[in-house]
Amino acid sequence: MADQVRIGVLGAAKITKDALIRPSKDVAGVAVVAVAARHPERASAHARKFGIPRVHASYEDLLADDCIDAVYIPLPAALHGHWTMAALESGKHVLVEKPFAANALEAKRVADTANRLKLVVMEAHHTSYHPLMDRLRAILDSGALGSVNAAEASFRVPIPPGGDIRWNAALGGGSLMDVGCYPLRLLLDLFGSEPEVCSAIAWTRGDIDRSMRATLSFDGTIRAKVDCSIWSGRIFSALLLVHCDRGRLKVTMPFHPHEGARISLDGPNVRIRERCSGRSSYSHQLEAFHEAVTLGTPIRTGGEAAVTTMRLIDSIYLAAGMRPRQPLLSNFADAP
Repeated sequence: MADQVRIGVLGAAKITKDALIRPSKDVAGVAVVAVAARHPERASAHARKFGIPRVHASYEDLLADDCIDAVYIPLPAALHGHWTMAALESGKHVLVEKPFAANALEAKRVADTANRLKLVVMEAHHTSYHPLMDRLRAILDSGALGSVNAAEASFRVPIPPGGDIRWNAALGGGSLMDVGCYPLRLLLDLFGSEPEVCSAIAWTRGDIDRSMRATLSFDGTIRAKVDCSIWSGRIFSALLLVHCDRGRLKVTMPFHPHEGARISLDGPNVRIRERCSGRSSYSHQLEAFHEAVTLGTPIRTGGEAAVTTMRLIDSIYLAAGMRPRQPLLSNFADAP
């Protein structure tokens, strides 16, 4: 079928279930047809668990499969750029998990490769495709709360130190790379322009930023604070606050809106409470990917947007006195 997108998966990551397998049952024209993993037995177990019909012995074998149209990449962040470019060079469209690459330089090379080959590359910032984002932009554009002065976005999750890849700097670990990219992308989606990084401070454990706080300035008019953590005294936080001159917008669970996000508007002349749509943001994302591949529909988190996000991540690391992450598999070792 011309509108069928057959997807192969590189790796047997847990996120695949929520980000691809479940949405593929909800989005017409998408089929998950193959998987490969570093350990073949893990790929076979993944295939049995999720009903994936083909198992390949290696990533390279999967990319050579002519019966695959697109590839989903949920590998460690330091491997994203290498395997995304390999998939693109194999003629496959790519849906790659966030963060898009190890750093901005690698992200630019990925984006340039996709542009050269005229293939779709999408960073899997699923929240960007949920109706919540259109609703938030509509609220701010309406002027009901007046002009935006400041914003705060936080995402803290408990990931105990240990063997988890997010505690491995060589694999692209750290709070900013893992959870910090969510509030950064959210603010970029809302305010459009790329901000200046005014300051940043990191709380570290070895070479990993277990927590990071950064202050940003959008066009010199909106001051924004970003707070992220994978291990801190405050166990969990997922919150957006937008301060305006006539009130405040608050969103709880903004990064996974289908898990109970709530919108609150409070001001002298307004008090509104709303609950978000129950459909998974991952389904909205996969639908957008399918339409981009089959119809050429523009996407919100393509290569250019991903480069902007990675450039911002690099700048925050530098402002905090840390070095941006490096690709694990690459011929390019000249990233900042």
